[in-house]
Amino acid sequence: MNFEQKIIWITGASSGIGEELAYSFSKRKSQLILSARRVDELQRVKANCAYPELVTVVPLDLEDYKSVSGIASTVLSSHKNIDILIHNGGVSQRSVVAETDLHVYEKLMNVNYMGAVALTLAVLPRMIAHNSGHIVVLSSMAGKFEIPLRSGYAAAKHALHGFFETLRAEVYDNNIKVLMVCPGFIKTQVSVNALTGSGNKQSVMDDGQLKGILPQVLSEKIISAISKNKLQLIIGGSETRGVLIKRLFPGLFAKIIRNKKVT
Repeated sequence: MNFEQKIIWITGASSGIGEELAYSFSKRKSQLILSARRVDELQRVKANCAYPELVTVVPLDLEDYKSVSGIASTVLSSHKNIDILIHNGGVSQRSVVAETDLHVYEKLMNVNYMGAVALTLAVLPRMIAHNSGHIVVLSSMAGKFEIPLRSGYAAAKHALHGFFETLRAEVYDNNIKVLMVCPGFIKTQVSVNALTGSGNKQSVMDDGQLKGILPQVLSEKIISAISKNKLQLIIGGSETRGVLIKRLFPGLFAKIIRNKKVT
């Protein structure tokens, strides 16, 4: 697939996977819309892109999902269509259920799920009108099976699968594709920024993230999966085996996951 001049909107583009996706697409001369809360970091990413003149910075707070429609309307007023919409923005969690405040679950669902739904609803009519589009959703291994300390995060990621896989079936005849990306451990700040039971940042890098796949590698794998119109991309280390074990031996998997020290 030729990505030159394709209009690509990436959320969570101020760091990690979103930042590397911006660089990868920019090298291919795509027109980029980069969104996140931190405008200064978005400007930094824009400046480091191969073609910064093709990059537009659009501040967006996914937690405030009710504001998303208005922001999308402004974007669509100056862009004929969004060729590829990449839902990458999100926040993780490190806390057991019994010690997690309700407002933390609300934030996890709003940032990881409701924000993506709101942005999709705003962009989808334009994609349908153009009879084209590609929606890429950054899920997780936590979207495929349960992982201790991530109850709210896993719930939001499971919700993404339910929503976007249903959407895929509904818009097939509109030539709109949906790719679910399920990474294992990726070397980003996701665990550092993960919410504790009180809603504070964990501020600690997990061993899994420290030894994880580089986001640059993942970004190229995602672009390859888009080009091949794949429905799902599962990528990671030994943790990805859990998908198959859960499917074939659910009882064994339940035993493994409850006895495994997860960070």
